[in-house]
Amino acid sequence: MERSNEANAAQPDPWPALALSEWRATRDTLHMWTQIVGKVKLALAPPQNHWWQVPLYVSARGLTTSVVPCGEGTLEILFDFVDHRLIVTVSDGRVKAMPLVPRSVASFYQELVSVLRALDVQAHIWPMPVEVRDPVPFDRDGVHASYDAAFANRFWRALIQADAALKTFAGRFQGKQSPVHFFWGSFDLACTRFSGRPAPERPGADRITREAYSQEVMSFGFWPGGDAVDEAAFYAYAAPEPAGFREASPRPSAARYVAELGEFILPYHAVCASGSRREAVLEFFQDAYEAGANLGRWDRLALDRPWAASSPGKGAEGHSPVHPAS
Repeated sequence: MERSNEANAAQPDPWPALALSEWRATRDTLHMWTQIVGKVKLALAPPQNHWWQVPLYVSARGLTTSVVPCGEGTLEILFDFVDHRLIVTVSDGRVKAMPLVPRSVASFYQELVSVLRALDVQAHIWPMPVEVRDPVPFDRDGVHASYDAAFANRFWRALIQADAALKTFAGRFQGKQSPVHFFWGSFDLACTRFSGRPAPERPGADRITREAYSQEVMSFGFWPGGDAVDEAAFYAYAAPEPAGFREASPRPSAARYVAELGEFILPYHAVCASGSRREAVLEFFQDAYEAGANLGRWDRLALDRPWAASSPGKGAEGHSPVHPAS
């Protein structure tokens, strides 16, 4: 049975162990639950470029839709991974909550529909999962029904660390970039940088990917694993990928290129075992970015944020000053 031995410690590890094999069933169920909530947001939020209206965000207690327009007011839905509740709040002061407990996706979906109806929220969604193999409609999914509260909390704590690292990394860039946001389709936390140039259309692009990758980008993020990488990992990729990118050697040494994904990854467990965890993640992001941006001939003098010099020849964080690609 899927359970964690972790007790409600007064000071839990801020970088908790997150072996996918120990919470896969909970991950799969939570993935479907976040898709349901995400589709509610999709139904209500006005469109933004690159589909930035649809993600969730890391909060002080879990994952939130943030404030979404709803009629003449607003709506917010929060996954609370501290007290393990789904909290639905509307701006007229009404609040309703659902317990996060082991239950089927169908049960979760049906109760949330009832809660939204009771709060007079009109959000019509397509009840079919996306970006997963063999999708089962939410209202018929009785297979995914696991929820280990301790592992859900661990996942959120890992997201807190990833969110902080990505926001620190984002502060080094002054070109166009996305917020740090959680995509419920792919179930990952991401931040994307743009070169400022249009990109050729991706082969087989659909309406979503055509918009998302309409410009040259590099994306950085964290996800709990699956498919070609069966472990939690930080990642970095370039789209389109410049020639020579996959031969780069970003630090730390645990980083590697996964051809099936077209991404560099840095295993989460390797970061947890390092002496300087956030610094290891930032080193990985920075090295991957420099490889992709230099090979792709990004205008780094215009795009990178200059660091205040702390010593001759070094930036504020000990990195060499940036230079455009030769």
